[in-house]
Amino acid sequence: MIETSRIADQLRRSYEGIAWHGPSLKEALEGVTSTVASHRISPDVHTIGEIVEHVATWAGAARRFLIEDYYVSLIGAAEWPAPSGDWSTTLVKLAESQQELWEYVQTLPDERLEDVIFAQKNYSVYMLLHGIVQHNLYHAGQISLLKKLAVL
Repeated sequence: MIETSRIADQLRRSYEGIAWHGPSLKEALEGVTSTVASHRISPDVHTIGEIVEHVATWAGAARRFLIEDYYVSLIGAAEWPAPSGDWSTTLVKLAESQQELWEYVQTLPDERLEDVIFAQKNYSVYMLLHGIVQHNLYHAGQISLLKKLAVL
């Protein structure tokens, strides 16, 4: 389970650091208040709170896909749930979803990485897990920019 341990480490780093590229999700969220999290800079741009809910949703979904060995695409409201309104609860949800995923990945045998989890697009477990790392870091960058743009 050498490779799955490495991927689990990358998942953890993408959430809480230390990542060589810059801030992890958790680091990007440092200092974000509920006011900043709900600030919308433009009608067509997601808020930090919406992004955090989205990232937590995908981490939880990825874990379910691995457990159930079945991928279901999240579209629309399922992919972008509305923030709960309680910022501290949202942050806990994010932390728990990330930790549950990387802990589960540590238990996977390396052989599972080649399993096709979504036949229509030939997505493997390996692709899913690296996709979640990339997804976390993409949104950490968005959050970093939104923090800078929040003029309150």
